[in-house]
Amino acid sequence: MTLSLVSRCPACSKTDKLLRCQGCKVMFYCSKEHQASDRPAHKRACNAIKKAEAKCAEEETKLRNTPGDWTFQANPFENSVGHFWGILETRDYMRARYGVVESLLKIKTTEAVKATLDHILDMLRLCRGDNMGVRSLAPALYLRLGQDQGAYDFVKWWQTTGQESNYNWGDTDLPYLDTKDADAFEGVEYLASAYLDLSYTAAITLLKIRLLLDVKALQNSTLIGQKVPQELLDKIREQLVSTIVANNKEIMDSDDQSLLIKKLEAQVKQMHVSVRKGNKYFWPALLNPGRHLTAPLSAYSHGTVPHMQISLQQSYDSWTETPGAIDVIRKLEKGEDISVGKAGP
Repeated sequence: MTLSLVSRCPACSKTDKLLRCQGCKVMFYCSKEHQASDRPAHKRACNAIKKAEAKCAEEETKLRNTPGDWTFQANPFENSVGHFWGILETRDYMRARYGVVESLLKIKTTEAVKATLDHILDMLRLCRGDNMGVRSLAPALYLRLGQDQGAYDFVKWWQTTGQESNYNWGDTDLPYLDTKDADAFEGVEYLASAYLDLSYTAAITLLKIRLLLDVKALQNSTLIGQKVPQELLDKIREQLVSTIVANNKEIMDSDDQSLLIKKLEAQVKQMHVSVRKGNKYFWPALLNPGRHLTAPLSAYSHGTVPHMQISLQQSYDSWTETPGAIDVIRKLEKGEDISVGKAGP
């Protein structure tokens, strides 16, 4: 399975020897001629990024130069890491930082997505409690970058340690987002809650689908391996499987993935139901997004259409950039058996 997110020239789709746009720094072109021809289409997004970054830099300078007093410790970037937003003086900066995130999300290149994720993770470093709710964006960004393990570890931490009633968010000496290499094949019972963050359940559903498609593809390559030279088989496997599967020696050395496939199919079905319980509008909207992708976002109640819209807008690209993923959901929504037939890349 190969993800479709890649930096390419929008005019001709070339992916090598690209020139970086010197305005936004996250769009690429094969030549100055193609950059010029694409300028009318790119100009608005490019200018939005430059404007947002300038505003963020302005707010950072202002915050760094704000003198301390009895209610504010000077230079919070060194002295108040982890406590931003709770400190009133930091809020304009955090809003401006999120403005950069929103502008970068308009660009569909690897560099833009990576830059967005870097901003999100640094905003969480500055404000552990995440008063702005930016953490909901992270899992889909990890997935778009092919960092499935990072996505799973992120959600696992927030749904385990992050849910502990005695976790002291004000103590920056405590471990934070420190879950690493959690078992992405484990059961989903701890995630199957109707009140789990919808962006998390959607992301884990997609992750489980990706694992399922990869393992099915590996099984198919094993079946044809009897007729294909080992060297060619190894190349096929490298192209088919994700790093989570490729780094699992037990799976890679096995000639029969049928039990693991059944396990993952059951988990995908369980997550599909969990998302539906959390918001009945999400799956129909994923299959037919229409106006939901451009609907203005607003305050929402759990399980409502506005709730669905914000999660859909946060995660939709991760689904469309994963070949075959939406087809699995379409089958589940029709009540069809997702175990029928072989799965390829």
